Amino acid sequence: MIKFLDLQKINKQYATELKCVSDKIIDSGWYLLGENLQNFENQLSAYVGAKHSIGVGNGLDALRLILRAYIEMGFMHEGDEIIVPANTYIATILAITDNRLKPIFVEPDAQTYNLNINSVEKNISQRTKAIMVVHLYGLVCWNRQLVELAKKYNFKIIEDNAQAIGAEWNSIKTGALGDAAGFSFYPGKNLGALGDSGAVTTNDKKLAETIKALGNYGSKEKYVHDFQGLNSRMDEIQAAFLALKINYLDTENEKRREIAQFYLNFISHREIKLPTLESPNKKSHVYHLFVIRCKRRNELQKYLLEKGIQTLIHYPVPPHKQKAYKEYSHLNLPVTEKLAEELLSLPMGSHLDKKDLHVIVEAINSFK
Repeated sequence: MIKFLDLQKINKQYATELKCVSDKIIDSGWYLLGENLQNFENQLSAYVGAKHSIGVGNGLDALRLILRAYIEMGFMHEGDEIIVPANTYIATILAITDNRLKPIFVEPDAQTYNLNINSVEKNISQRTKAIMVVHLYGLVCWNRQLVELAKKYNFKIIEDNAQAIGAEWNSIKTGALGDAAGFSFYPGKNLGALGDSGAVTTNDKKLAETIKALGNYGSKEKYVHDFQGLNSRMDEIQAAFLALKINYLDTENEKRREIAQFYLNFISHREIKLPTLESPNKKSHVYHLFVIRCKRRNELQKYLLEKGIQTLIHYPVPPHKQKAYKEYSHLNLPVTEKLAEELLSLPMGSHLDKKDLHVIVEAINSFK
């Protein structure tokens, strides 16, 4: 079986170093809010190019805390609107509704699957306070028009950067493009922890301080609570693991680009639509996922599984069609719904070798 993702094999590359790091943390007796977290936050800031980084419990909390901080700072209020791509993982929407803000769903571009920025302005209202762009599947979603709209209408740009760490737009990395960005270090991400973790990056000092306090029970000083906060903190061992693995991130991302290029070069089935870049710059995509499109998606997935190739669907049910958001089920979002029926994610990651790739491509091209 060619696995979609083999975390055991991927992390085995770093096993000796990870075990050494683990031993040091255990022996230290200090497991939260210590020097390992500070070290990783500094590394992340330097890597991304942002002034401030805050380690949090997971990617969802990263986005929740950004919005919550803007509410505490008085920029947003309950009922305000956040423009968001309809084609995204549900966590993007949960972060909005958890703060009693209203998601305004916008269709994706049918070629890139990212938010169609040309459709944003007609969805702006007096209550629009932010747009949450998702760099979906690892592809940067950005252009100057978006920045101009934010200035014109005075709203924030929040990046959902759960899938695109290391991607670039005009030599600026995702996580440093907008007003704030949320990261996920779920184990399967390009930079994955060995558990759950997330982070926020921003150049706004007050926002960073507010988020840091909110994630620590609303406290800047022990037993003094300025906010009704959360418990969302990256622990020392995950911070140390990530501080180690971030040194290999560019190598991992380049390996993903090589795999993607192999797929792009050799998948030739006439029914398969391959991913499209928004820019000729290869650094604009880090291929967290390599997603193809096929009208007979379910048949293709079954066929590949019979050939010993594991694939996944990202995502089979869009947020507005989930039971959790039944109040939005009436929305007319045909592009999003069509993509949910046709997209299929192929195996992607450094666990794959050339033999695996040849088997995958040959199987796809022989699909009848």
